[in-house]
Amino acid sequence: MSDGLTLDDLALPLRVLRLLARDFGHLAAPAVEVSTIWPDRLELSFHGDLADFEAWRDALGIAPDAVTHRTQSGGRTRVLLASGEYAGATVKLVGYADVPAAAPVGAGA
Repeated sequence: MSDGLTLDDLALPLRVLRLLARDFGHLAAPAVEVSTIWPDRLELSFHGDLADFEAWRDALGIAPDAVTHRTQSGGRTRVLLASGEYAGATVKLVGYADVPAAAPVGAGA
C-alpha cells in the first residue's frame, strides 16, 4: 500500500546522493538508504570500520561532539550516530563496529 508519496517526493535526498558522489567520490562507499518515512533525509551507514564513518563525518563538517554512541546486540556492537545538513537535506551517518573483546585476566585471577 502506498503512503501517498511519489518518487519525485524523494528528489532531494537522491539529488544530494548525486552531489556526494561528485564531491566525495574518493571516500569509502556507504550503504545508502532513502525512505518515504523521512523524505528529506539520506542515510549513509558504514559496517565494520569506524574510520570510514569518521572520514565522512569530517568531510561533511559534522562536529565530533555531535556524534552519539551506543551499543547493541548485548554490548557486542558499537554504534555511532551523527546528522548534518548538506545541500538542503539531512544526512544521517551511522557507523557499526564490533566492540573489541576484553583482554583475558591473568590465569590466577
